[in-house]
Amino acid sequence: MSLRRIRIQELGVIEDAELDLVDGLNVITGETGAGKTMVVSGLGLLLGERADSGLVRSGSRRAVVEGEVEVAPGHPAAQRAEEAGGDVEDGLVLVRTVAAEGRSRASVGGRSAPVSVLAEVGQHLVAVHGQADQWRLRDADQHRILVDAAGGQELREVHARYQEAWERWQQERARLLRLTSSAAQRSVRVSVLRAGLEEIEAVDPQEGEEDELRTESERLSHSEELRHAAQQSHDALAGAELDDPDQPSVAGLLSSALAVLGPAGEHDPELAQLRGRVQELSYLAADLASDLAGYAATIDVDPARLEAVHARRAELTGLLRRYGPGTREVLSFAREAAEELERIDVSDEALTQLQEEVERLRRDTGRLGAELTAARQALAGRIGAAVTEELAHLAMGSATVSVAVEQRVVGSAASDATDPPTTVPLPTGEEVHPAAHGVDTVEIRLAANPGAPARSVTRAASGGELSRVMLALELVCGLGSGGDTVPTYVFDEVDAGVGGAAALDLGARLARLAEHAQVVVVTHLGQVAAYADRHLVVRKSTDGQVTRSGVTVVEGPDREAELARMLGGVAESDAALQHARELLSRRGTMGRP
Repeated sequence: MSLRRIRIQELGVIEDAELDLVDGLNVITGETGAGKTMVVSGLGLLLGERADSGLVRSGSRRAVVEGEVEVAPGHPAAQRAEEAGGDVEDGLVLVRTVAAEGRSRASVGGRSAPVSVLAEVGQHLVAVHGQADQWRLRDADQHRILVDAAGGQELREVHARYQEAWERWQQERARLLRLTSSAAQRSVRVSVLRAGLEEIEAVDPQEGEEDELRTESERLSHSEELRHAAQQSHDALAGAELDDPDQPSVAGLLSSALAVLGPAGEHDPELAQLRGRVQELSYLAADLASDLAGYAATIDVDPARLEAVHARRAELTGLLRRYGPGTREVLSFAREAAEELERIDVSDEALTQLQEEVERLRRDTGRLGAELTAARQALAGRIGAAVTEELAHLAMGSATVSVAVEQRVVGSAASDATDPPTTVPLPTGEEVHPAAHGVDTVEIRLAANPGAPARSVTRAASGGELSRVMLALELVCGLGSGGDTVPTYVFDEVDAGVGGAAALDLGARLARLAEHAQVVVVTHLGQVAAYADRHLVVRKSTDGQVTRSGVTVVEGPDREAELARMLGGVAESDAALQHARELLSRRGTMGRP
């Protein structure tokens, strides 16, 4: 999973530039003012940062940044893109457009989307480490996430045990609250549900019964009319019991037709065929007459049954008026009412048992929370020491990093008087506020110099220092956990104030991080650029009136020349070229931790 291509059009001095990136370490260099900053700004726009119309190239209608990302279907970024309607089957394409008049548009996976969606997708893809982009360190939760990542499977298991206990406590506590928050309301509700169930059980409705009774009521109410109609129809087809020559029947007429056609049909096959059709009519008429006679026989005038049907319909109508438009809805209400009654109709003994269970779960949560805190505190000491050691190789030898893991203890003035309590007890007897992640807070702190107070790293470090602290944290925490969910890291200003041997160390450590993730670095140091798996150069050109910049990949002699420029300021200098060749030849071993 990584960024494969970024195309930037009409952004600042960049007219049209395309960056083809590879796995490993990608380095972006260029002279001051060439447009390296626009590359980082373009990437920021692609990740959902606030748009500034002032970045649009002078004379252009809009700036466009497009990125192609290779991402696995199950990755959180792919899932969020699919939720927004985007297509990720052949990779994920992100597009951001900023109009000169200030309007901004975004596209995720080929589908228009709010810029906020672009940001949500981006935070799973790229971590940008620069002076203004330290979202992972500005967010207090991210301090804890970084530290927990270094704990590996052992810490995950401790956290999982705590979280299971916390969730069970939350569920049972919520149930207890429902049962005790308003005893009077619960009592009324129980009475209403019981009354409804008793009424429904007394009537005992059957699904669809109201339709059957309606049909039977119609039949019984018009029984005489129905029987008379069926009998008359039968007589018309088959004839009455006492034949009346003035009222011929269908059966009689068909019989006469058959008698006439029979002898004549012997002289013409066509007429014989017609006689057969008359014969079929005769059979059909006889069958229909028989069915009508049977129907008439089933029609009884039964006033008692009609009265019983009317009474049953009245019972059902009362239920339908109160519990639903049909018996299906009435029976559904009964099932739901029985389930709710089972939940809320609790005896005093059962309520006491639930209260005891909630208290047991509360104490388990506190005990497991204390274990999680202890595991984090032990880990915090190792992380602080390891990050401090890394900083010694990154031109921050005087800095000390520490990780503070502090439990959120409830003060005596803010004791939890709620019932059931919202706090949990520690084995020490103190009460703490719990959360899904634990009973503590985690903060990464930095003391920039000996004797300086340790403060939150975002307040104690400059932009370049913050990038180096973040690099050290990624090396210690991210690699310690076997990788991070963010597949690409971008470092800007990481080399500010760095030079000499520290620059070699910085390059070596960026290369080490690039063994496990894609890394993009904007740098002015040749010692860092020498470690690149791909070296991209931002170059500007001018015709005297318009200045424009583009991005090219440099290899071989061109790369040597760019490194020589960075090292000595003059690309054609023999000494600088020799130094560049030495850096490239020693790249595989120099300064690697």
